[in-house]
Amino acid sequence: MSADSLTFYISGHGFGHASRAIEVLRALRARRPDLRLIVRTTVPRWLFEVSVDGIEYDPVECDTGIVQIDSLRLDEAATIDKAEAFYATFDARVAREADALRESRTALIVGDIPPLAPAAAAAAGLRSILIGNFTWDWIYAGYAEFSIGATHLLDRIRDAYRRTTLALRLPMHGGFEPMLAATRDIPFIARHAVHSRHEVAQRFGLPADRPIALVSFGGHGLHDLAPDDLARNDRYTILTTARHPFTKRPAPNVFTLDEREIYRDGFRYEDLVAAADVVVTKPGYGIVAEAIANDTAILYTSRGHFVEYEVMVEALPRLTRCRYIPMPDLLRGHWQGHLDRLLELPPVAVKPATNGAEVAADTILAMLRDLRASA
Repeated sequence: MSADSLTFYISGHGFGHASRAIEVLRALRARRPDLRLIVRTTVPRWLFEVSVDGIEYDPVECDTGIVQIDSLRLDEAATIDKAEAFYATFDARVAREADALRESRTALIVGDIPPLAPAAAAAAGLRSILIGNFTWDWIYAGYAEFSIGATHLLDRIRDAYRRTTLALRLPMHGGFEPMLAATRDIPFIARHAVHSRHEVAQRFGLPADRPIALVSFGGHGLHDLAPDDLARNDRYTILTTARHPFTKRPAPNVFTLDEREIYRDGFRYEDLVAAADVVVTKPGYGIVAEAIANDTAILYTSRGHFVEYEVMVEALPRLTRCRYIPMPDLLRGHWQGHLDRLLELPPVAVKPATNGAEVAADTILAMLRDLRASA
């Protein structure tokens, strides 16, 4: 009997969707080493190659997400233009993907969380499982350009989502109305560190006598923050990755690491999160989940008109130690007082579960067994 094949469709909007999909892929690989795992996405291939063994990667545009100027600003007009172009050819995309699914003899489709996944699955006569904390129709409906001038796009997206067999809904969620009858809540999917703070500090030469603040603003970066601003926080070690590059090290307390080199050295980004006392960031599912999983406090700022922002900010105080920093303070480097007060906060009363990847993997494998039994 041939090995079961699973095809994952992963949104190319940032690395957050990919990072949690990778955790599910890793959990599946641990349970079923024989599985054929196919990934279709525009997220760079290297992230999967350094994270999961034996992945088959196909570069496919699954959705258009949000067009961002940087991590804190978006372009609403460009977002709707890209979505218009993508969904104008959606039927042809669905047909091509259905052919690809048949050719690969895929047994089940998993998506995080492009509408293309359930639409292609239905066209190929297959079941689909979606995983996420929001749906794209919910995100887009929060912008006047979509709700007034592009309701046909919302209808197209919702129609695709209605074809979903099962939706696994993560905490801090929004949307899911099109597939509410087939929705099941699961815990956070989060990346857990495998290296200790001591190991991280030793490998990357970080001082052991000061708290560490990790600057984490995703692949789009934070372009208005100057090196001298970071250096003002001299009671803290400020740690950044190459997504925030400096031509030279600006101050003794500021360390910049190349994320690809981190992976090549056998470390992962979540090891940096766990080594940090605080992550300085915008509220996003991936970094919030990793901070919770690794007991790291969050100093967060506003992030413009991102629909999910209010949902996350409302939930944060129940999930982990957190504090808001106004944008002017963030961009001027006035962090030290905020960091001090944040680290004085007690831990939350109950730490949320972060084993969602294992729960999702078990659910996927259960559906595969049902498919085998009914074949």
